[in-house]
Amino acid sequence: MAAKRFTELGEVNQIAFVPEDFDAALRFWVETMGAGPFFVLTGTTASGIGPKGVPSSPVLDIALGHWGDIQVELIRQTNDAPSTYKAWRDAGNAGIHHTCIAVTDLAEARRVVAAKGMEILLDAGANGAEWIYVDTGGGPGTIVEIIQHSAASQRLMDMVRQGAVGWDGSDPIRQIAI
Repeated sequence: MAAKRFTELGEVNQIAFVPEDFDAALRFWVETMGAGPFFVLTGTTASGIGPKGVPSSPVLDIALGHWGDIQVELIRQTNDAPSTYKAWRDAGNAGIHHTCIAVTDLAEARRVVAAKGMEILLDAGANGAEWIYVDTGGGPGTIVEIIQHSAASQRLMDMVRQGAVGWDGSDPIRQIAI
C-alpha cells in the first residue's frame, strides 16, 4: 500500500504568526482584518523536544480568533527556551509562521512525515493535546503544525469558533485561562 499523501492528513484550518509585536498584530487582526473575537491565553508551557532534539519548554502567550472559517493564531514566546518560535524570531522572519492540520491519529501523521523525509522541528504537547511542527522543505511559510487535540483542547477550539459566529465586534480581546 502506498504511503498516504500529506494532503490526506487533514484540511488546513489555521494560519499562525509569531509577530515581532504581538499586541500590534492582535490590534491589526481585529481592527483592520475584522477577525475575532480573540481568546488570549498567557503563560502556557508547551513541553517537548525542540530544535535538533533538545528538550524545550517554551512559555507562550497565544491568541486565537477566527477570520471567516480560518482560525488565526498569534504566538509570543516569553522565555528563552529553544523552540521553532524563538528560532523564527531570532532569524528576523515575518509573515506566516505555520499552517495547521488537525488529525485524529498523530502516529499515522508521523509515519507520513517520515516517509516524505520531512524534518520535525518541534514535538510538543500541552493540556493533553499533542502536536508536531514539520518543515515541509518548501522554504519560509511552509512549516505545518499537525495536532491531535485532547478533549480539553477541542473544547477550546470549539469555543473560539463559536465565539466568531454572529460576533458583533464587541469585546474583541478576551483573556481566558485553561
